[in-house]
Amino acid sequence: MVDRLFSDLRLASLYDALCPRETRADFDFYLPMVMAAEAVLDVGCGTGAMLIEARAAEHRGRLVGLDPAAGMLAVARRCAEVEWVQGDLTSADGLRAFDLIVMTGHAFQVLVGDEALRAALAAAHGALKPGGRFAFETRHPAARAWEGWRADHPIDFADHHGQPVRMTRQVTQAFDGRTVSFSHTFTSPDWPATEVSHSTLRFVGPEDLANLLAEAGFAVEARYGDWDRSPLTDASPEIIVIARRV
Repeated sequence: MVDRLFSDLRLASLYDALCPRETRADFDFYLPMVMAAEAVLDVGCGTGAMLIEARAAEHRGRLVGLDPAAGMLAVARRCAEVEWVQGDLTSADGLRAFDLIVMTGHAFQVLVGDEALRAALAAAHGALKPGGRFAFETRHPAARAWEGWRADHPIDFADHHGQPVRMTRQVTQAFDGRTVSFSHTFTSPDWPATEVSHSTLRFVGPEDLANLLAEAGFAVEARYGDWDRSPLTDASPEIIVIARRV
């Protein structure tokens, strides 16, 4: 089931304000690869902001955004110059022959179960041309990012109408060695009620991730621990992977 944060149009329309472009170091990392690839599939594309930016920067090849969330795609479809598809890697037919697949915004972590994770990796392999690349990131479990998801760490921002909104995150099920469950709560003095969305994310360690990629037919070209391309260590906040179909 898709989280309300992404399926509900009101909440989806907040996403770009909550995660503004100037904070998106992941975009700065992935966009050069996107611009250099002829055919790109953005899995979990959300509001489509990265592909829209690529098209505005005169990318002339095929750009496809794939997302299961109707709310997010409703926002993305404001740009008619990108192909938008509702679904996921295992359900979308005809998505083939891409030079590059990307998953940004920690979308990889919504693949909670082993079966779902393996199926998605197999589908990504099948959607790439031979030698095509799959680039994505997942939070390093050793960094324990969920410890900062607390109600006393709110994020205040303005929606697209300029109205104030506050978002808080709260862990509802502690890390069990694989997953963390938590809630997003949105409040605004201009809203009649509080909006709440519940999420569960998978945290995969570097060794398990390497094994899953090899099993799916990928060779890891590069791994980084942060968006500045620093080496992956036990202290890294991210596991950023560029893998090639072999």
